[in-house]
Amino acid sequence: MAATPSIMLPLGTKAPDFNLFDTISNRNCSLTDMKSDCATVIMFICNHCPYVKHINRELVKVVEEFVPQGVSFIGINSNDIENYPEDSPENMKKNAKQQGYSFPYLFDSTQEVAKAYQAACTPDFYIFDKDLKLVYRGQFDDSRPGNTIKTDGMDIRIALNNIIADRKVDTLQKPSIGCNIKWKY
Repeated sequence: MAATPSIMLPLGTKAPDFNLFDTISNRNCSLTDMKSDCATVIMFICNHCPYVKHINRELVKVVEEFVPQGVSFIGINSNDIENYPEDSPENMKKNAKQQGYSFPYLFDSTQEVAKAYQAACTPDFYIFDKDLKLVYRGQFDDSRPGNTIKTDGMDIRIALNNIIADRKVDTLQKPSIGCNIKWKY
């Protein structure tokens, strides 16, 4: 597994809109339809990545904690499914059910959305405010597969709690580390 860091899209960037197939509801969804009036978390994730598998249980807890507070979560898989069939839409739907995902899990078949967000790895997190301006990008927490740090979603939790409390999100942010996006060549 190649450890690839986030590119760290500039803070203040407006969220690029998209319309992608949701593997859970079997319909297309746009960012405009799913955005929150509080905060919108866009997560580039996939099924096979050990870094995503490592945080899945805690990710579901974070979603369950913050959705009732008005936060929207959107998962996007942009991986090449020809070379990584485990990440196919059919398998995305199965994985979402197994993991207990309660958020849309979208398939970026053209990889254009990942490119627009400059996503580099899985997982890669972006938090946008009510105006869809980027206020956080980077890691879930300091835990990684193989290190002894417990996964707790602390970086995401702190950013979301600050947004909910109408406080400024600290601009000192750590890049996520994960498997590189599996680009089509």
